[in-house]
Amino acid sequence: MIDDQNQGGECQIVAVGKRRDGGTRYWCLKHRADATAKYGKRATECLRAHIAEPTSSERVTIDTAMYPGGIALWGAVPPVYDTTTRAMDRGIHVHARKTPKEEKVIDETYRHVDLVHEGNRYPIDELDAIYFMVSTVFGFQVKSLLCDKCGYSHLDKDWFSVHPHRVHLCAGCGRKFRDGERAVGNPVGVVRDITGLAPPSCIPAKRNIEINQKDFLGGLQIWASNPAILWSSDKAPESGIHIHAFESETDEMPMIDDTFSSVVIDGYKLNEDHFRTYMALSVMPHIDGRVKYLRCECGTEVFCQGEDAFTPVVDRHCERCRHVVRPASRLRKVIANPVPRTLDLLSQTAVRPVRQHDMQLLPEAP
Repeated sequence: MIDDQNQGGECQIVAVGKRRDGGTRYWCLKHRADATAKYGKRATECLRAHIAEPTSSERVTIDTAMYPGGIALWGAVPPVYDTTTRAMDRGIHVHARKTPKEEKVIDETYRHVDLVHEGNRYPIDELDAIYFMVSTVFGFQVKSLLCDKCGYSHLDKDWFSVHPHRVHLCAGCGRKFRDGERAVGNPVGVVRDITGLAPPSCIPAKRNIEINQKDFLGGLQIWASNPAILWSSDKAPESGIHIHAFESETDEMPMIDDTFSSVVIDGYKLNEDHFRTYMALSVMPHIDGRVKYLRCECGTEVFCQGEDAFTPVVDRHCERCRHVVRPASRLRKVIANPVPRTLDLLSQTAVRPVRQHDMQLLPEAP
């Protein structure tokens, strides 16, 4: 039973049972986050108290009936590489067209989307979209899960977004509930199931590009494509590397805004798979600082795949010679990915310093 409610302050903190060490565990029902301080004491505020709710301009209602030309929703995260002065992009990126042949009437990113389909409303939060991206990039299907104690729709974040499990900690009430199968919970699962708007398989983009950073004084932004949450267009989504390139710092729209299968910048060829994996890892705070560039003595750059792509390990084997490659640092358990080296090389010819974006995501791991 939930009791001991805190009536003061912004948080709504309650005791929700015992911790493993026997101390009391506290939870904030307003911000849906842990509120336990050291030694099992009640914290003055929960871990998410500092995170502002989406403003009216950061929310949008999308009625599928209003856009017969097609809508698409993606999890949006900051660029893997960013030398612009643009505001940080995070949440749910929305494309919407009135007709298939017209330009997009909506091409924006929001922190919350209320999707209306056949008269029913489905809320999609920014973290739902971001961790859907993470789960699907690493090949995990998501499932709609409801807490059997309070009915709250469950989202598995960070470590839990890539490790299917049966016992889940409900963000709504702070208590644990059990599902009948090992799964990754995400509210967008029911949206895709009910609306039938799951996207078709991606097709590789048919465009190539070779550019130099000095020609775009407004800077570059680079992402890898990721699976869409929803897709109602007849045209199949494209996979590749997405580029924004601005001629000047004052330009509102990029001169280049497209997805390419082959991208060469300042003579360096970008690898789509490397960038996609690195982009997903960038929003998993429990592995912060553990994604490293490793090179085998045979000259091969090491790229961890499968479970090793999201799990720091001690021993990594070279794909070419099978030699064990270990980092020359104090961190023994790391994830090998060539992108940090690529970003370092690009930064040497950048028009301004590369930006580091802080999404203020909380680490969640067993």
